[in-house]
Amino acid sequence: MTKTVKYGIGGAVVVAVAALAFVAAKKNNTKPVEVRTEAVEARDLVASVTASGQIQPRTKVNVSADVTGKIVRLSVKEGDIVKKGQFLLQIDPEQPTAALQRAEAAQASSKAQAAQARANLIQAERNYERSLKIKQQTPSLVSDEQIEQLKTQMEVNKALAEAANYSVEQAVASVRDARQALNRTTIVAPMSGKVTRLNVEEGETAIMGTLNKDAATLLTISDMSVLETKVKVDETDVARISVGDSALIQIDAFPDTTFVGRVVEISNSSVTKTASTNTGDQAIDYEVRVQLVNPPGETRPDFSATAKIVTATRTKALSIPIIALTVRENESLPSGDSAVAVGRQPTKEVGKRDVEGVFIVGADNKVTFRPVKVGIAGERHFEVLDGLKAGETIVAGTYQAIRELKDGALIKVNKPDPKKTPANGAKS
Repeated sequence: MTKTVKYGIGGAVVVAVAALAFVAAKKNNTKPVEVRTEAVEARDLVASVTASGQIQPRTKVNVSADVTGKIVRLSVKEGDIVKKGQFLLQIDPEQPTAALQRAEAAQASSKAQAAQARANLIQAERNYERSLKIKQQTPSLVSDEQIEQLKTQMEVNKALAEAANYSVEQAVASVRDARQALNRTTIVAPMSGKVTRLNVEEGETAIMGTLNKDAATLLTISDMSVLETKVKVDETDVARISVGDSALIQIDAFPDTTFVGRVVEISNSSVTKTASTNTGDQAIDYEVRVQLVNPPGETRPDFSATAKIVTATRTKALSIPIIALTVRENESLPSGDSAVAVGRQPTKEVGKRDVEGVFIVGADNKVTFRPVKVGIAGERHFEVLDGLKAGETIVAGTYQAIRELKDGALIKVNKPDPKKTPANGAKS
């Protein structure tokens, strides 16, 4: 066999293999993609934000000491109900009592000196007036120098009397300050409520809270009639929450009960983080206060709770599964058809622009990508504002199939297993 014949046979084999590969690839490309489908229909939707936090009373007071001393009497225990003005504890009053006595003695001394200064002033005024009359009647008996000396002495005594009066005022202020310091050793309830925290025992030393407020806190009184759940909400969700929004609250201590609440306050500044956790990529959270309606009497501060805040509701709104909404490059669609979802920032146009939409199932089981405009998001479905009609069939799963699906692809519908419950899908 010649070389020419051998080369011809080899070339034929190569061509045959390539042809078979091409046919196989084409067959694979035309293989239908297995998907789930669902009809566009009206549903009741509820948009919500879920966040965790702790139960706290609306009003509470941390009682701390204004003086340092040993606690000699303690009349309450944790859990007691107290009324405003009720006696709570006594700090050793011995030193403040001695200071008050010293101040009162100094006050008495100042008053005596003031009385003496007033008497000297009266005497100096009388001497001056008497000599001045004599000078006017008989000038030769009293010299001008004597008159000037008497006048100077009167003015000096007047200044001494004023200084004595100021000393009395200073002594009175010292007595008032010492008495106030003595009164601070007796601590009474600043408000009515329950003693929810007691940090000291009789015999311990109470310290002033100027430098360390936490260490100086003796006890905490809380008004348990109004309770709130303080939750931390991510910055991407806090803009959707408004004061007055209703909420469902689950307290870990009562797992079988759901409580009703209402948003009463949204912080204007983010939650402050410590220096060790304050990094550039740290999530930003805002504190939201949700007031509980009719909380159980057994509720205690710091109970863990989860609040589901309802931000919007829709009745009989056209909707699609969350998993059905996907993003594709807007290559051939006219610019007027590209919709941007409500509440989302439009994609920055760098090269080709992305658009959100769904795959519509045609009569020939081929899919077509169509842009849609969506509104609120429920637990499993998006509200459809524009782009779809009721009754149209769309691709609703799986996530992997929707991610790889292309415009014009052939599909095969998988019938769902009635024994299995479809899992919630994430937005593709």
